[in-house]
Amino acid sequence: MVTQITSFGRSGLYDWMMQRVSAVVLSLYTVFIIGYLLLNPDLTYDQWSALFEATWMRIFSLMVLLSIGMHSWIGLWSISTDYIKATGARFFFQSLCGLVMFIYIVWGVQVLWGL
Repeated sequence: MVTQITSFGRSGLYDWMMQRVSAVVLSLYTVFIIGYLLLNPDLTYDQWSALFEATWMRIFSLMVLLSIGMHSWIGLWSISTDYIKATGARFFFQSLCGLVMFIYIVWGVQVLWGL
């Protein structure tokens, strides 16, 4: 029996909803970046840097970074509970995934906000 201790949300419905919300955020960001690149074919470093200096873009990028963490955690949790039956191996896999996601999010925040 799999418990909800390592689940992201309180229930399967909550996890499903968070996965869909994070997918929408990731999709919007992807469309925006592709559109920005297509509309600025001669993009310079200064233009790119100015885009990411804007607070709204940093917040949008932070939302995407958190959405990547949430989306991947829910997906990997679902996969691990379906395919890794040994409790110790599943716990190790989920712990490793959680640690890697935490490191990526902290690193991303440092890059975005220049901390």
